[in-house]
Amino acid sequence: MELSDLRLVTASNIINLRTAAGMTQAELGAKLNYSDKTISKWERGEAIPDAYVLTQLAELFGVTVDSLLSADNKWEPPVDEKELPGPSYSVNVLIALVLLSTFTVGLAVFVTLWMLDIIEWRVFLVTLSVGILVYMILDLIFKHGRRLPYILAAFVLSLFLLAYFFLHQYRPWQLFLLLLPAEALVFLACNIRRRPHHRKNAKKSA
Repeated sequence: MELSDLRLVTASNIINLRTAAGMTQAELGAKLNYSDKTISKWERGEAIPDAYVLTQLAELFGVTVDSLLSADNKWEPPVDEKELPGPSYSVNVLIALVLLSTFTVGLAVFVTLWMLDIIEWRVFLVTLSVGILVYMILDLIFKHGRRLPYILAAFVLSLFLLAYFFLHQYRPWQLFLLLLPAEALVFLACNIRRRPHHRKNAKKSA
């Protein structure tokens, strides 16, 4: 088998295994510590993973390395995932509608209190926190938590602002001394990834 044919066969097998597992190119890349652009090149037959990555793929999908290189399926040039018509636009519209509804409710509460001669601008702080929380839930459901670190960091910041302005009589500025380590903990917790076991895989290859 020529190298060009081997690339196409491997590309077809990777596509079939990834789609069967319900993964996007970005998700597969994250598991292998590669970018989605590299995964796209493999699936287009422009490049072929090295022996170590093939071992990782085989272990990830529960197949053998030989099956990744065998011509069981006919290869067809894949369309770039970014060009595929999908639900992303509709999902974005849905998220926007839910968030707009959340802030509309907050505005309605503010206006109602205003009509009662109660000016309570902190309603918007509560609305902001609720809106971020709703966005985080929607991102987890529809986007697989792709923006989770940033949304969670914004949510933590909103909680600090709530605590500060609702306790304005005490002006507890010391709370913000905890903000930086709290945000650092959020990003570290959201970026914990399982590293590949080089030694273990090296023994298997041997």
